[in-house]
This record gives sequence, C-alpha cells and structure tokens, in this order.
Amino acid sequence: MAGAPMADPHALNGKLPRPDRTVEVLVIGAGPAGIAAAIEAAKRGAQVLLVDENPVSASLMGLDTPLYFGGRMTPAVQRQARMIEQLLAASPDLEIAMELGVEVALGTYAWGAFVNGPGLGTLPEPVVGLADEDRAWMVGFGKLILATGARDIALSFAGWDLPGVMGANGLASLLDRYDAFSGSRIVVLGSGDLGLETARRALDRGLEVAAIIEVRDAVQGNPAAAADLRARGVEILTGQVIHRAHGGLDGVGRVDVGPVAGPVRSIECDTVCLAVGLVPAIELLNVLGGALSLDSGRGGHAPVTHDGVTTSLPDIYVAGDCSGLAGSGPEGAARATAQGVAAARTALGQATMPLAAAPASDSLGYQLDWMRALIAVSSDTVIVCQCEEVSRGDLLGVQPPRYLDRPARMAARDIHSLNADGPVNQDQIKRLTRACMGACQARRCREQVALILALATQSPVDAIPLAGFRAPVRPLPLKVLADWNEAAAMGEGWDVWFGIPSQWVPYQDIGSDREAMHIAVLGGDMHL
Repeated sequence: MAGAPMADPHALNGKLPRPDRTVEVLVIGAGPAGIAAAIEAAKRGAQVLLVDENPVSASLMGLDTPLYFGGRMTPAVQRQARMIEQLLAASPDLEIAMELGVEVALGTYAWGAFVNGPGLGTLPEPVVGLADEDRAWMVGFGKLILATGARDIALSFAGWDLPGVMGANGLASLLDRYDAFSGSRIVVLGSGDLGLETARRALDRGLEVAAIIEVRDAVQGNPAAAADLRARGVEILTGQVIHRAHGGLDGVGRVDVGPVAGPVRSIECDTVCLAVGLVPAIELLNVLGGALSLDSGRGGHAPVTHDGVTTSLPDIYVAGDCSGLAGSGPEGAARATAQGVAAARTALGQATMPLAAAPASDSLGYQLDWMRALIAVSSDTVIVCQCEEVSRGDLLGVQPPRYLDRPARMAARDIHSLNADGPVNQDQIKRLTRACMGACQARRCREQVALILALATQSPVDAIPLAGFRAPVRPLPLKVLADWNEAAAMGEGWDVWFGIPSQWVPYQDIGSDREAMHIAVLGGDMHL
C-alpha cells in the first residue's frame, strides 16, 4: 500500500452501477421529428433506440399526463393491444424505422436523464431513466436526441375543473392517435392557427363545433382557414371570453360566453378545448441542466441553440416542437421532420442545410390577453391548481391550501408583501402555496401561475423564473422505481447500514477479508 493513492471511502466514485445497456443513438419521442431522426441515424449505420411513451396508460391519462386529456377518453384506452394497433396505424413511418433496424420501445416512459456536471460527477456514463408498467431501468447513450414535442397550456375559469375541459394536443391525440374521444359537440377557445386546426380536425372526424371563442377583436389565424370553417357552419365569436362552464358528474353540459363587460349567452356542448397555445416539452432538458431561454416566438421556455438542434450540452440534441414550436398542420409536421433529419446528421458529424424557421408569433402576449380577460370575469375562488386545490385567491394571498393551517402571521402576507422583499420566484410560490406540486406535475398550472404572477406584480413574464422540473418527470408507481430483488441484495451487505454506529462496517470492506477484522473488533456479525 506504500505510495498508493488513498481513495475516499465515503465517495461515490465507481460505486454507481453501469446502465443495463448502452446505445449509440437514443431518440426520445416518436412523433414526426423523432421518427425522422431515428430513420436518418439508422440509414447512416448507427445503432438506434427509439423510445415513446405512447400508448399512454389510462391511469396517466387520468392525471392529464403527458397531455391535457380532460377525462374525455373512451374505455378503449384501457385495452393496451388495441391502443398499440391504433398507434402503429397512425404512425406508418414506424414500420419503415423498424425495417431499417431501429429498435422501437413503445409504452416506455423517459422519466429522467442524467449527465456528469456541476453537482454530479460519479456517473459511469450519460444515462436516461426508462420505465414501463412493470419496471424501471437505465440506458446509456452516445448521442441523445430529444423529440418530446409540446404540451397543452391550460388557463383557469369557473368550471374548468369539470370533465370535458381539455387541451388541443390532448384532443388531437385522442382523435388521430387513439380514436378514443368520447365527446360530440365542442367549443374551441382561441382562433390562432392552433384553434382553427383543432376545429378543422374535429369537423373532419364527424364532431360538431358549436363555436370558436376569441378574446381579441379579430381572428388570429389564417384568414382562409377561418373562412373555410365559417363556410362549414362554425360560428367564430371575436372579442369574447368564456365566463363559466356548467355541468355535473358527466362533465361539461354548457358554457356561458360573452364580452368581458357585456351580456353572456349559453352554448350547449360537452367539451371545451383550450387552443390558446402550446409550450415546448423541455422537462428532460431542464433536468439535464441544458440552457433554456424564454422566447415568445418559440412558444415559451425553449432550448438555447445556435442551429435549431444543438443544445448547450455535449452530445444532446433537440428536434420538433420541444426545440421551439414548429407550427401546426402539414407545414408544421414538415418542419419537424426536417429538424429530426438535421438533428441526426449533426449528432453523427454530418453537414446539414440551414433549417427554415417557423412563423413568428407572440404567444406570451396572446396568453396574457386571455389570462387577463379570464381573471376579469371570474372571482378569486376559481381553482388554479386542481391537484392541490389552490385557488387564485390563495395564490395571490400566498396562502397554503385550505386543508392546511393558516397562522395569523402567514395570513398577513400576500403577493405584494412578498414582491416587496424581492422578485417573485415561482419555485418559492410553489413551496409556500403548494400550487404546481400535484400529481399532474404542474402540467395544468405551471404556465398560468407564471402569467397570474406577472399580471399581479405588473412584471414582464420573463421576470418570473421558470419553475424547475425534477426527476421523475412522469408520475410513476413506487413499485416500478423500487428494486424488489432483495434476495440478491442480501449477500451484498446492504443490511449492515441498519446497525448502530459502533458496529458499522465500512462500505469498501463489505465482502472482503477486512470485514472479519471489523467483526473481531466489534464483537459480532452485523449481517441479519
């Protein structure tokens, strides 16, 4: 041992197990961008694993994960075999990918991703945490392409917690991917390209579109698309907002709409579809520590990238809506596909052509107009965070939910007293009020809480820091994350950790000849 470097027995270096396997290129997300990236990488001879969480389990759909499904699924979503058939029929390019040798893992969730960096330096290699309905495991990667898409933005109004209030991407998924939508007559909120495309999709699937509601005084999307919808009998109401959704156990039955300060009218419907906007699904990149910036033209917080695909982290790339919204309709799908090809080529060191930019938009300004109007027509008793039952009044009063105690000193504070102490931080608000702490992992409230805080403090939205994400970024049962193979672990000495300090055997000595010396000194065998 003379002259040999002394290892720190308390350090984790070399103690973390290697992942179950390692692949050359790992693609997360099997939408147009992800499939295109996997196909391009396979064509160039790479070993490719393509992972997609669809078909999503019925239990996750009930938590509005990963999209805002609003409880409008038919019982067909509980039949896994049928869901896989529907998914393959809706994504024919998956068959092309498999024929090229791409390994496709459907129904598999990417719940975390980890690389060595500040605060973490003991990983044997970069890894992604995966899970299905039965187990969780780690996969190492050489190159990682995130094509995780976009998720719905939800905004609160009276009755928005009824079944039948859902998001545009959630509706598109139930209609096109699963053929499992249970509604028949919908009202669409928002007349941008997303809202117009949502109405067209619903009509094409035989649904009735009762109305499109637009808070601004003019249609925000393609005028030709709006004219086509009017010709098909869809009423577009501008300068109006939803005041309340009415319904019961079965969900929405009618809505009240009208100007902010004017009379309201009732419209019968069973579904309210929020098509005010989408936001890039950047959860995994945020957990990895990738740089993000708030960009209204790209849909909100989006990856910092100089070429549309390369992130601030080595060997990690983005494609499709998660890199900044690609747009809706066939044009958006074409841009996402081109971006997937570019991501694969860049990851493998190949030259790429410059990518065409998506149409410019002012998504944050539009969302603020909607949020401002919705606040004006509803009381502070409206629930903002459905999971934790936090009302808008609780949020602005910086109070915990009503199922917790509220001491007098706590009741004396509000958003203005908090703002006087320094800029409002959404993570701080989350800890004080529990808003965004529920099982949906803030998918229904993260963006609207930021908008409400910005309006209440008269701050620009970019002054409200992004509420951070943590792994697991998908709700997972503990039985999936736990290692139940305790019989094998018994022989590795894990049980000595539960002894009293005077009998502790150092980790590095467990199973070695030195363990006998410790036993002799301590006077007993610590193993159970």
